[in-house]
Amino acid sequence: MTEVGAEMWRVLNDAERLFDRETIDRAVDQLAVRVSVQLYERNPLLMCVMKGGVSLTGDLLRRLHFPLELDFLHATRYADTTHGGELIWRVEPSAECRGRDVLVVDDILDGGTTLAAVRDRLHDLGARNVLTAVLVRKRLARTRPIDADFVAVECPDRYIFGRGMDYQGYWRNLAEIYAVKESK
Repeated sequence: MTEVGAEMWRVLNDAERLFDRETIDRAVDQLAVRVSVQLYERNPLLMCVMKGGVSLTGDLLRRLHFPLELDFLHATRYADTTHGGELIWRVEPSAECRGRDVLVVDDILDGGTTLAAVRDRLHDLGARNVLTAVLVRKRLARTRPIDADFVAVECPDRYIFGRGMDYQGYWRNLAEIYAVKESK
């Protein structure tokens, strides 16, 4: 096993599981119902925020039974690290947003900087309405520049990974959500 592989197994083995697969699946089912009620007849554009939004986007696509278009963008502040920095736009949206209802799908609402920038960019591109859906919203004491319209689960303010969210670029593929072991 490589040194990196051994380190990733150590992180997982030391982590605390916050949500099991069944809990997340039920929460995503409920989120899909709420999205459907609001967007069923609006011909929405689903905008997946790469890379973290891939898992929730895939889950939603299987649960939304109405016409929609799918696109993606890639804006990040983390770039496979555990601390946010300056926002980097790697891929701009390619689908026509003008006059559309857009549902931005992302993994987590933490401080809200990235999601607010994505929302603002889509409005700049002419989106009529921009809604946001996240798998996880962290409970924070501070205010955010944006709140999500649709949230599957909430968690404490800890570094989490799994179900699309990574730890140093790894573990997006886990079906559960874990919190990194807190240092004492």
